[in-house]
Amino acid sequence: MIEVYIDGASAGNPGPSGAGIFIKNNGQVERYSIPLGEMENHEAEYHALIKALAICVEKGFQSVSFRTDSQAIHAAMEKEFAKNKKYAVLLEEALRYSKQIPLFFIKWIPSSENKAADELARRAIQMNKEANK
Repeated sequence: MIEVYIDGASAGNPGPSGAGIFIKNNGQVERYSIPLGEMENHEAEYHALIKALAICVEKGFQSVSFRTDSQAIHAAMEKEFAKNKKYAVLLEEALRYSKQIPLFFIKWIPSSENKAADELARRAIQMNKEANK
């Protein structure tokens, strides 16, 4: 099973934001730092999820276990519900992608177990800032 660690981060709320995606696939590792522009932290978390799901669908992965340190993302995906309208639209997009993966799981993990994705998200924030200089 492929393990996908995701994190979204913002420098300010809202502020320059980034997505970090760390994929472990049969001993191979892929790392993504994706600048997201200006947004709130929760939005960045959703965008990290969506971007990671898109990568998995594009690569044709059949069984993936996502790991997130965002309890809000985990709960929204498990319940397939987000109260906030802004997040509900993002959740719908994430659910559309997740349904294209035959075996999709999402698990909440403590931040201490998500350091690789966190570092990638922070690098993406810096990439954002450098692009706007």
